[in-house]
Amino acid sequence: MIRVTQGTFSYLPDFTDEEIRAQVEYCIRNRWAVSIEHTDDIHPRNVYWEMYGLPFFDLTSADPVMERLAQCRREFPNHYIRVLGFDSRRTRATILLSFIVQRPKEEPGFRMERLDYQDRQIKYSLHPYAKDRPRGYAGNEKGVG
Repeated sequence: MIRVTQGTFSYLPDFTDEEIRAQVEYCIRNRWAVSIEHTDDIHPRNVYWEMYGLPFFDLTSADPVMERLAQCRREFPNHYIRVLGFDSRRTRATILLSFIVQRPKEEPGFRMERLDYQDRQIKYSLHPYAKDRPRGYAGNEKGVG
């Protein structure tokens, strides 16, 4: 089974909602803003996931984040979803925590392609298997994301 490893905690088993809440509460204690993002393109160079709603600033409870996460899961059941904690206090948004909270049932993975150039140069690129499928397809029988 292929398992994409990106962000904090990616080598651990998937978090339960209680563990996700604990990480959001950690962000709140550190006065970090929290954001939810999703994508169906998990390529390592795809750093621009789609934001689900606006970021949460000045939170006092994890409840709003958990409610929006539940909405995002319902709307995008076959996407990767991640939670980010970032420090917005210093005129820039610095991501301090990023972890995947949902994965599609089937993670398509990548194929490494070797490209030969003149003068015996060799370059490699990653080709996501997801690009070979219709957008939003994540292994379900209907092909609907």
